[in-house]
Amino acid sequence: MTTTGLDEFALLDETWRSITPDAARRMLIAAAHAFAGKGYHATTTRDIASLAGMSPAAVYIHYRSKEELLFNISLVGHETSLNLLSSITGADPVERLRNAVKAFAGWHAEFHTTARVVQYELGALTPEHHAQVAQLRRGIEKQMRSFIADGVAEGVFDVPDLKGATLAVLSLCIDVARWYQPGGKRTPDEIGALYADLVLRMVRPA
Repeated sequence: MTTTGLDEFALLDETWRSITPDAARRMLIAAAHAFAGKGYHATTTRDIASLAGMSPAAVYIHYRSKEELLFNISLVGHETSLNLLSSITGADPVERLRNAVKAFAGWHAEFHTTARVVQYELGALTPEHHAQVAQLRRGIEKQMRSFIADGVAEGVFDVPDLKGATLAVLSLCIDVARWYQPGGKRTPDEIGALYADLVLRMVRPA
């Protein structure tokens, strides 16, 4: 398989490694790269097979459709995001929210290709698949909301609209995937730190 432009997926090696056999994993990696570059609807199974170094017919050996490829990518991305937020720790609400935003925004920069597909191609999923992904998205929202709610409960955050604030924080982090390009002025870690600082300024009392 051509590796140019696919280096990001090596960073998710353990996540993708769970997908077997190797040909099925290669198809997913190629599909994610193609969807991010051309968009889901403009990508053909021939494009995906070419990136994977396989024949177009090979796609259907492992996946029933192009949409099923998208669904599997969406599951991997959302499960990874949810696990990331669920593992956040900190001594107090400020530290936990800082760590959560830094990790979530940083992930959307470091794995921008995957994140771009995960966040911006949801409309192409079937209703059944969309419902499964939506449940994971609710879990992500609930986890981020809990970090903010803890600070409100302890009086260190001033957030009149908890749901609205949570949406704003998530949207800020997610949008990184839309514009981030490797080799820019800031690394993913630096972007994460910047966004964490901005979010804390948003939620702390004036």
